[in-house]
Amino acid sequence: MTAPIPSPNIWHWPDVYEVENRAQDADGAVFAVLRRVADWAGRDVLDLGCGAGFHLPVFAARARSVVGVEPHPPLVDRARQRTAGHDAVTVLAGSAERIPLPADSVDLVHARTAYFFGAGCGPGITESMRVLRPGGVLVVVDLDATVGPYGEWMRADLPHYDPAGVESFFAAQGFELSRVRTRWEFDSREALRAVLGIEFSGKIAQRAYDQTPGLALEVGYRIHTRRAPVGLLY
Repeated sequence: MTAPIPSPNIWHWPDVYEVENRAQDADGAVFAVLRRVADWAGRDVLDLGCGAGFHLPVFAARARSVVGVEPHPPLVDRARQRTAGHDAVTVLAGSAERIPLPADSVDLVHARTAYFFGAGCGPGITESMRVLRPGGVLVVVDLDATVGPYGEWMRADLPHYDPAGVESFFAAQGFELSRVRTRWEFDSREALRAVLGIEFSGKIAQRAYDQTPGLALEVGYRIHTRRAPVGLLY
């Protein structure tokens, strides 16, 4: 098993990433789509690459059970502290390529901006499909670099990143695609600057800050979904 690739943001600046999580998707657009494509009410959820567990209580409010899996030990500890009062939530150390759950044990695998970035993530897809029950859904939520202004800054910082190629990869793996436009809303310009500073290189972060006149910015997401088959396939 290969070692997990360190996250360039939350592993190094978890407190700033907490600010980012609070700012993201201020209107709940992503969760609205998730409820439509894979409603988890009364079901068992796996949040893969859960980080400090920010989304675990959101799922726990409606799910039967929630498991967070995270490879970075300090974040595992944070996620456990965050969910200490939620009896239905369990946080485990593990990775996308080796999920510490039995086969056919969950109804939804949710992965948001973690591991599943296109070619090379095949082992994680296979492992996620293993733990899904028939009819369950793997949902991969990632930033849409075709949507400005955030996507323009991403492409400037990552000139070799190919959004069309990533989308083609997921399509070839049998995923359906939904696009969502969201609004990030910050409490202060200082919070905005700090978050941009952990997401982009210095020059691009300064450009992004200068091009954001207030406290909000538009950010696009791609939501890739793949459903586990029901019954026998011939």
